[in-house]
This record gives sequence, structure tokens and C-alpha cells, in this order.
Amino acid sequence: MCYAVMLTGFFGLFLLLMLWPTVLQPPKSLPVALILLVSVTPLLLPMRGLLNQQLKSCAVAAYISLLYFAHGSASFYYNPNERGYLALEIVLSLMLFIGAALFVRFSKPSYGRTTHR
Repeated sequence: MCYAVMLTGFFGLFLLLMLWPTVLQPPKSLPVALILLVSVTPLLLPMRGLLNQQLKSCAVAAYISLLYFAHGSASFYYNPNERGYLALEIVLSLMLFIGAALFVRFSKPSYGRTTHR
């Protein structure tokens, strides 16, 4: 369940960040390639590990999602014409963060922990 929430938040955020500057609201002053490079690249870093259910990659994805949450919540107040997209960015980044945090918390590690009695 946590893994499904994490992947839904991840791919939803990825799709939103790909569609926003290309289809939904193309920018007038900056090149689209630059916006995509800056906004999507951090999500690509833990992608392979997320798909392989590696705990370290899931933890990294949780930290990266906080960047998108901060961007969405800060921009929500001074961009009234983009509030719908920003609210969706906030919700998807929270889904990614909560899903990744719970997945890391409740999964059994394959190495590292030993029990001492």
C-alpha cells in the first residue's frame, strides 16, 4: 500500500512537471528545455532504486519531494493563476514523501540490522 502511494506520487509529480511547461502553461521568457532540466532532473536520480524497491533510494526520494513541496507551497501564495497546478504539486509531493517514509519504516531491511538480546 505504501509503495503504491509512493509510486503514484512519484509518477504523478513527474508527469505534472513534464506537462506544465510544455502543454499546460508554456513559459514566455525561459527556454522549455532549461525548465525541464531544472525541475525534472532531481526526480530522475532515485528513479531506478524506487522501481527496484531499494530503501536508500526511497529515503532519497522522500528528501527530494520536500523540495517540490517547498516550491509548491511558496509559489501558491504569489501565483494566483497557477494555484491549481501548485496545489496538485503539493498533494503529489506529500504523497511521495509519506509513501516513501512509511515504506522505509515498515519494510524489512535485507542487511545491516542485527538484533541483540
